[in-house]
Amino acid sequence: MATPYDFPSDLLAGQEELHQVRAELSALLKRLPWSVEPLDGCRDDGGWRKVERPASPGWSADEQAEVEKLRRREHELAVFVTTHRYWSQFTGPDRVDARSRLKHACDRAPGDDSGDDSEETDA
Repeated sequence: MATPYDFPSDLLAGQEELHQVRAELSALLKRLPWSVEPLDGCRDDGGWRKVERPASPGWSADEQAEVEKLRRREHELAVFVTTHRYWSQFTGPDRVDARSRLKHACDRAPGDDSGDDSEETDA
């Protein structure tokens, strides 16, 4: 049976925002050209895997600023979540388990016990 954790609301909110910021940053990076600076395309067939990239126009100043803003916010939230006073009550594997459960706490609706916890065993 899964161990329930009573995560503080500010910690849950911080973790949820961290998920959102990471998703937004990931989506932005996927839309942007592969190189920050303008670069010619390249091709390399001689290695163990073929690499081929088109020319990159680079990122605009606004795009660079947006990436920097999201990375800075991601860092702030990661520090907030990982250094929260809530973790001081746990040690070793218990802290790891609690942290893992927090990462997935937002995956389910409140009161939803139909998650995949039924297959877990107590260590």
